Amino acid sequence: MRAACVRTQNNMNMKNYRIKDIATMAGVSAGTVDRVLHNRGRVSEEALKKVKKTLKKIDYQPNLIARSLASKKACRIMTLIPSFVSGEYWSEVSKGIDKAEQEFSDYHLKIQCKFFNQYDKISFDTLVEEVKQEDYEGVIIATLFKESTFEFTQWLDRKEIPYIFIDAYIENTNCIAYYGTDSYRSGYIGGRLLSENIKINDNILLFNIISKGSVDSTQVSAREKGFRSYLSGVNHKGSIFPVSIPAETPEHNEKLLDTCMEKELKEYPGARAGIIFNSRVHIPAEYFMKHKENNFFLIGYDAIEANIKFLKNGIVSHLIAQRPEVQGYNSVKALFYHLVLQQTATKMNYMPIDILIKENINYYNNYI
Repeated sequence: MRAACVRTQNNMNMKNYRIKDIATMAGVSAGTVDRVLHNRGRVSEEALKKVKKTLKKIDYQPNLIARSLASKKACRIMTLIPSFVSGEYWSEVSKGIDKAEQEFSDYHLKIQCKFFNQYDKISFDTLVEEVKQEDYEGVIIATLFKESTFEFTQWLDRKEIPYIFIDAYIENTNCIAYYGTDSYRSGYIGGRLLSENIKINDNILLFNIISKGSVDSTQVSAREKGFRSYLSGVNHKGSIFPVSIPAETPEHNEKLLDTCMEKELKEYPGARAGIIFNSRVHIPAEYFMKHKENNFFLIGYDAIEANIKFLKNGIVSHLIAQRPEVQGYNSVKALFYHLVLQQTATKMNYMPIDILIKENINYYNNYI
């Protein structure tokens, strides 16, 4: 006989009742209880009232995990994240997604990953149109392109398909949960770290990875607002100069990188500090190391191996990290629980804003 999972009266422990036990308490047959619990077959009005009264008395809670195991139907989740190579930031997010899929595979969870170019809005828009033709129960979205993501969520709302955000939160949407940092606060902290290590009149370089026709990601824009807000609040007297590095420049092509950096740095002589709001601080750091610029104060984001190398050798002073693997794992888990266990997710799930220096990087834990 199947067992129904119920709470005891003090709600502190769980007790298993078999269908036979519930039938005895209600004074009906086990078959009648089975039909009521699983909503199949005919049941008389009198028997239905008896079973419902008993279920209410024992505070019946359906064991939905057991039910999902019994079902042959897959729980299908779609993820939309930037493409990556091993070791990059989004590869860490992907590890968390993969780990969650493996953990819940026995419950028929299936994840289909779709990838777009994080520097190309058209790439995301094209992918969204493809995804609209697919079949799935829920979606996890990396929200780099705010307007496009907002339009997609309106379509998902009409289709009554739940979705979760990672990377940055977008207001005025019906997302069931967000996993990531407070992007504005993260940039604000970056401003404080930099301000406390330079002079009030020092100029600052704001490095940005760009692509032809690209726009800043939702998260980068929010971080920059927080950064500028802090500097404004402490009345920083220096100027902030943008330095653009083409996304298409191969990182291993030193000549192209040198040409780009030298051109930009000549335009803003005397700047002795800089920050970049995505995970590619290793690109300007590579240039500074090659040219032995040891007096430049550089801050970046994300504890990936390419960045950690420069944190340890002192080219990068601080890394601000946000536990991407945890984001990926928890977003899948929350959406699975929402779809299968019908559990309401906590909407705002902020990751810790970890401030890393070479003295503590060896103890950093980005894992589940």
